[in-house]
Amino acid sequence: MKRRATEFGITLIELMVVVAIVGILAAIAYPSYRATVNRTHRTDARAVLTNTAQLLEKCFTQYGAYNNALCGAATPYAGSGTTTTQGGLFTVSGVINAATYTLTATAALGQTADTTCLVITLTETNTRAPTACW
Repeated sequence: MKRRATEFGITLIELMVVVAIVGILAAIAYPSYRATVNRTHRTDARAVLTNTAQLLEKCFTQYGAYNNALCGAATPYAGSGTTTTQGGLFTVSGVINAATYTLTATAALGQTADTTCLVITLTETNTRAPTACW
């Protein structure tokens, strides 16, 4: 007697082979995915650092000092003040003097898994560190 197409099914071995293949693909793809997500999140920190640096340069051009009281760009960083990036994945702090500044973005929350770029800095001379993060 001939079997009909509806009588055929998937054997347990076939199902286990498919599960194993999916598991192998996931094990290969997930680390690459996480690395891409971490690199993408770094752009938040770079954007905040760059925008703040532009505001500080504008202050220096107008008032002759990065930390002039008439310029509000340095206000969030006065004393030991910090801000966070939009997603909250980086805490941004700054050391701002009349003639120099150093802005620092430190990884927070899930971004701490990105060990390459735990701390990203930018100075008034446009020195960016670490270079792999820029």
